[in-house]
Amino acid sequence: MRRVDTDAYVSMLRDLVNEGKECRLLISGSSMAPFLVHERDSIIFSKPDRELRRGDMVFYQRDNGQFVMHRILKVKPEGLYIIGDAQTEVEGPVKPEQVFALVTKVNRKGKWIGPGNFWWWFFSTVWLRLFPIRRLILKLYPF
Repeated sequence: MRRVDTDAYVSMLRDLVNEGKECRLLISGSSMAPFLVHERDSIIFSKPDRELRRGDMVFYQRDNGQFVMHRILKVKPEGLYIIGDAQTEVEGPVKPEQVFALVTKVNRKGKWIGPGNFWWWFFSTVWLRLFPIRRLILKLYPF
């Protein structure tokens, strides 16, 4: 396995997405646990083809240039409020133009899943609704 700079690699993937291509990426980091696990799971993403909504997993670029893949918690007129599944702090508002990709399916524990799958639904709806008590849940169930 060859390691490359994540920002350079994701920047190249962003260019491919802007050309209309679908891309795959191995998960790096733990902010989306327990749904997605570091170096176990991967994602498929492409340019958004619809309005973004609560529960969507999106790739965006922070103002400091860092690329991040997290989930939309809220869509408000001033922007998007975004959080990782293993996080308790919300980021935002993120401008919609900072988002360059929408995750369309994931390879989780060796199986491809997408919208309609139980775990996809659970993390995009139930887990988001549990946000107010997430800190307690994460203390009881560390990842």
